[in-house]
Amino acid sequence: EQMEIVWNTSADPPLRQDYIIRDGIRYVRPYYFEFIAHAKNRWAGKTIVDLFADEFFGRNREYYVDAVKSGRIQVSGRIVPISYVIRSSEKISHFVHRHEPPVMATDVKILCMEPDVVTVCKPASVPVHPCGQYRKNTVVGILQAEHDVFPLFPIHRLDRLVSGLLILARSASKADVFRQQIESGEVKKQYIAKVVGVFPPNEVLSYVNVCHDAREGKCSVEKRSAPKGKPAFTKFTRIDTDGAHSIVLCEPITGRTHQIRVHLKHLGHPIANDALYLSEHVPRRSAVRSSSSTESRYPLEPNEGDVVDFDIDPTCTNCPDLAPVGYGGDEDGLWLHCVKYSGPDWSYECPYPHWAS
Repeated sequence: EQMEIVWNTSADPPLRQDYIIRDGIRYVRPYYFEFIAHAKNRWAGKTIVDLFADEFFGRNREYYVDAVKSGRIQVSGRIVPISYVIRSSEKISHFVHRHEPPVMATDVKILCMEPDVVTVCKPASVPVHPCGQYRKNTVVGILQAEHDVFPLFPIHRLDRLVSGLLILARSASKADVFRQQIESGEVKKQYIAKVVGVFPPNEVLSYVNVCHDAREGKCSVEKRSAPKGKPAFTKFTRIDTDGAHSIVLCEPITGRTHQIRVHLKHLGHPIANDALYLSEHVPRRSAVRSSSSTESRYPLEPNEGDVVDFDIDPTCTNCPDLAPVGYGGDEDGLWLHCVKYSGPDWSYECPYPHWAS
């Protein structure tokens, strides 16, 4: 008997009831989803089970055998035997019980609602738009589910751990206008950061190439002996200091990955809770507990008064937990916050965060 699979597609909107808020954490109720891939040339000639076992290491071989037999893995919309040999360019579907990583449950506060623009204060830990393991636990998804605001077109992005001003156009044409101004250098950007040590009182200019290592997921400054990377220019101005930390205004002229973070580290004043770029361990309060602990699997035991309508999938490798297995979400969010974007005839601002007061 084949299992009936009801799945979500990208056209299915996130709904308010898709979220579970518990202990300051926002979870997404697990759902079925179709992941689609088209067979690469190097996959051709492999059996469907060998393909998944060799290429996708998140689950064991026994899972993939059961998934093919039950129809959770299909080829060109057909259920196939485990001995089926893949041909190049075939459509391969994997219907999974998707568990999104949790994020902090801070509200996505709408700052300004205009006919063609929405500005919000993005919480740390929440990605801007669907990417990787995140689809509903995103700023765009939450705004649609909880405020009925869609479609939205982000005109710039903030890293998941960065908070602050996020500008979203309400049409593709308006988004193009913003992006053209950004690309032509007409837009000024301002962030604030809480950094280690006493930052110099005068304006500091950092003009050092940034090299991105996709495998490591981090950046470094260019070494003169091995020139590479992309030019990056940031202006820094100290706002305040207490002798141990400083609040610094950061004005990136270019827009490289992790530019502010890596330039501050290069200057000897890394962001004070940025574990990725701090050379020594910095104790941090865990906003989302590490999945390596016995208490971090987020068992589905509701708080008093909660109603959790969640059917456990017996073949799912994440059930009976809300968070995906292996998710080590132990971050609070960076002490880096976007406060202002301004263009030729417009300007938007966001209030300072609590750690900057």
